[in-house]
Amino acid sequence: MNNELSLEITSIEQHKISLNIKKNIYLLIKRLFDIIVGFVGCLILIPVYILIRILYLITKDNHRIIYKQVRIGKNGKKFYLYKFRTMIPNADKYLKKLLKENKKLAKEYRQNHKFEKDPRITKIGNLLRKSSLDELPQFVNILKGDMSLIGPRPLVKGELDKHRGNRKIYESVRPGLTGWWACNGRSNLSYKERLNLEYYYVKHQGFIIDIKCIFKTIVAILKKNGAQ
Repeated sequence: MNNELSLEITSIEQHKISLNIKKNIYLLIKRLFDIIVGFVGCLILIPVYILIRILYLITKDNHRIIYKQVRIGKNGKKFYLYKFRTMIPNADKYLKKLLKENKKLAKEYRQNHKFEKDPRITKIGNLLRKSSLDELPQFVNILKGDMSLIGPRPLVKGELDKHRGNRKIYESVRPGLTGWWACNGRSNLSYKERLNLEYYYVKHQGFIIDIKCIFKTIVAILKKNGAQ
């Protein structure tokens, strides 16, 4: 009886070791893939940056076109997320004014942490968002290791707590440029549905779901599903 119990325990331990090895191999390959994608993405970023800069100058907007914001990454680590600026230069100050003067918009922002129709977005910014080109600078974040190609979207400080999210699950992996929420509806979903999709990815992450996510993201971008 004791021998059978000992064999069963040994079998469980071996299974755990096997799963741990597979997980480490997956994470290593995923990081190597991120480095390659990040490098190629940064090369593509150069001509796109020049083009967007010219477009903004044509509209007499000579402010910086790269916007950076503090986000929360793996294990709660803070980092600067880079995006092409899609809003007016003084967007943060204007937001405070909007939330103070417009109760309807203030309520919407508290619930979703964004607006369905954001009055701060420029005409060029609207095009960048609908085409998802505004996210391209995040290839720099991927190359640096702040982010991965696939993972939960990085949130601002306090956002997860405000929506009673599970930080232990959400922040256990690198945030992603795209993810299970981003390719399954994005802004068309409620915040609770969003979190559930992000949790699903964290719990089931692996090669199969990553491949599905890449193809579904391409389809979502082409169809502009949930893009705002």
